[in-house]
Amino acid sequence: MTKKLIEWTDNLSIDNGLIDKQHQKLIELINNLYDAFLAGKANDHLSEIIEELATYTVSHFKTEETFFDKVNYPEIEDHKKEHSNFVEKVVVFKTKLASCEVSLSYDIMNFLRDWLKTHILVTDRKYIPFLSPEILLQ
Repeated sequence: MTKKLIEWTDNLSIDNGLIDKQHQKLIELINNLYDAFLAGKANDHLSEIIEELATYTVSHFKTEETFFDKVNYPEIEDHKKEHSNFVEKVVVFKTKLASCEVSLSYDIMNFLRDWLKTHILVTDRKYIPFLSPEILLQ
């Protein structure tokens, strides 16, 4: 049985199918990394999982930021800053892990889990009043 670092629950939903699916994918990627870590196979899959996480995160953030631009979301700059800081942190992890400066650790796993949950439950919740399903399809 696969142990999950993050479990998707209804309280993580922001009531938008597209963004919820993207959040679920991010959770899946973090859980895949955690799985490899627990199995002692993190080094075998680390670069591909971290690369996919980094790439997918940028894509997801672009989706949110495109939406923010369309609705003139008032907290866009703060939200973009959080996104940028996270991407920078993942790039640092990726570089340090690739150069063996640091190994995958519970600290990194906990950071990924905590950041994502906090970001969804606090920061992303702020834009729920601006959501409309059709705005993301335009």
